[in-house]
Amino acid sequence: MIIKTKNFILRPFRMSDAEELAKNINNKIIARNLLTVPYPYKLKDAKEWLGVKKKDNINFCIEINGEVSGSVSFNRIIKNHKAELGYWLARKHWGKGIMSKVVKEMVKFGFSELKIKRIYAGVFSFNKASMGVLKKNGFEFEGILKKNARKMDGNLLDEHLFAKIK
Repeated sequence: MIIKTKNFILRPFRMSDAEELAKNINNKIIARNLLTVPYPYKLKDAKEWLGVKKKDNINFCIEINGEVSGSVSFNRIIKNHKAELGYWLARKHWGKGIMSKVVKEMVKFGFSELKIKRIYAGVFSFNKASMGVLKKNGFEFEGILKKNARKMDGNLLDEHLFAKIK
């Protein structure tokens, strides 16, 4: 599945994306905002991640001007029911409204193609930009899950839970 818009393309990842993936995700702030992304992020991390295929996940590469510039995914998909939304974007593209448009396309895809009824996302308390992306796309704040997320370093973080229902 490929989704083309004026500003970006959402497409499956390829092994040849490893170098650009490693370069653009290798950012302290991006790693801080994601659950399982190490910092520094190395080429071997990208190759390892690209080699893993999970049957309950759909990952799209966000391609901007021919470059791997981020990722958007549905995780923990339960057929005809729900999926968790996750995403990140290379820092050089922040503040341009791109991720809001990416999430809009993913919501359309989830509801129309996957026939899911609930899309949800957990956001760490300090990630106000991500909360803004979700709110712009009609996601509602459902509550705070205390110490719900365990980072790779063992730290427990609160997650703000947002959801959109069809």
